[in-house]
Amino acid sequence: MADFSGGFWMERTIGASAGAAVSLVYMLPHDRREAACRFLAGVISGLVFGGPAGVLLAGRLGIAAHLSPSEVMLSGAAAVSLCAWWGLGGLARVARRWGRKG
Repeated sequence: MADFSGGFWMERTIGASAGAAVSLVYMLPHDRREAACRFLAGVISGLVFGGPAGVLLAGRLGIAAHLSPSEVMLSGAAAVSLCAWWGLGGLARVARRWGRKG
């Protein structure tokens, strides 16, 4: 069950916002609407999937014992947020291919 008591919401929000901002820098948006959509998609995905991603990354890298729970949450939210737009871009390409074949 999700913790909605406010425990890690600040870390999730900061990490997700940072990841979304970095994703905008890596691949500049064409207009304001695209920038807003990308930022919102990054923040939402970072908020939702930041916790599990942080735990997974810390475990895979073998650094979980060296990080605080806040650091795990922050880094997970930033990583998911940064990668969200790239994943959505891949899905858009697949959808376009399916649309042309059908």
